Amino acid sequence: MEFRTFRIKPTGMALLAGFGLWSVYLTAAPKFLDWSPPINLGPVVNSGAEDFAPHTSKDGLTLYFASTRPGGFGGEDLWISKRASKDGPWNPPVNLGTIINTDANERSPALSLDGRHLFFATTRGGGSGGFDIWVSWRHDTRDDFGWQAPVNLGTQFNSAATDAGPSYFDNDDAGIPLLFLASNRLGGAGGLDIYVSDLTANGSFGPPILVKELSAVANDLTPTVRRDGLEIIIASTREGGIGAQDLYVSTRTAAGDPWLAPVNLGPVINSAFNENFPSLSSDRETLFFSSDRTGGSGGSDIYMSTRSRRAKPR
Repeated sequence: MEFRTFRIKPTGMALLAGFGLWSVYLTAAPKFLDWSPPINLGPVVNSGAEDFAPHTSKDGLTLYFASTRPGGFGGEDLWISKRASKDGPWNPPVNLGTIINTDANERSPALSLDGRHLFFATTRGGGSGGFDIWVSWRHDTRDDFGWQAPVNLGTQFNSAATDAGPSYFDNDDAGIPLLFLASNRLGGAGGLDIYVSDLTANGSFGPPILVKELSAVANDLTPTVRRDGLEIIIASTREGGIGAQDLYVSTRTAAGDPWLAPVNLGPVINSAFNENFPSLSSDRETLFFSSDRTGGSGGSDIYMSTRSRRAKPR
C-alpha cells in the first residue's frame, strides 16, 4: 500500500487518508548477529554538556539529537550533524534554529521515513502540560532548515502529564502509520509507560493506548521501532538490569501479535550507568543511544553499536 504523505492543518491535527485497521501481517523478522561493543561518536558530535536522543535520517547521513551545549536557545535544543557517507566522519553539529527550538526544552527527534515530518517532545507553551509531542513538516527533504512552524498533536493525543519519546512507524510494506511514545498519564502500570496511537477516521492521531507487554512498575520509555514493526527497543529502570537504566528489546513474529517480554540487551550494550534514548537506523543494523558512562566527553554522550544480518544456511 502506498503511503500518502500528510500535512498539518492550522488547527493542529494531522491529516492522513486511505488507511484501514491495524491488521496487516508483516514478513518474518530477519535474523541478526549480536550487537558490537558501543563506540562513542567522539568530540566532534559530543560536548561537555548533555548530548542525547539521537535519530538518523533514512539514508543515515543526517544525525538529529538534543543537546544542552552552548549556542542554543533554551535548556535543550535540537541539533543536526551531517556526513558524506555512512562510513564518513560526522561534521560539527548545527542548531536547527528558532523555527524548531524555543527557550523551553526540545528533545527526542523522530523523522518519518520520507524525511518530511519531524516529531519531537517539547515543554514550550501552548501544550497540554509537561512534555507534549509536536510535529513539523517540510517540502524539500534536502533543506535541513526548511521546517515549518511545529504543531501540537492536540488534546486527543497529548495529556496533562508527560508525553515524550516519540517513535514514528510508517512501514513501507503495510503503509499504516503508528506513533509510539512514553507517558506517565493516569492508567499506566507505573512511572513512564509505553503507549501507541493509530489513526482515527478523520486522519488524526487517536488517544494513545497502553502497551501492557512493554510496561512495568518502573520507568519504561523512549521506544524505537524497527522499520518492519517486529522489533522494539526501550529504556527501562525495571528490576534485573545492569545499571540504573538499561536498554531492553522485545520482538514479535507479526504486526498483529503482542510483543514478547522485553529482554535486557546485556553487558555489551548496557553499563553500570544510564543508557537511554535508543534509536534503530533504517537499515536495522545500527543502534544509536545515549549514556552517561565513564570515558565520554561529559554528561550524556551519544554512542553507536552495529550488527550484521545472519547468513542464510545454504
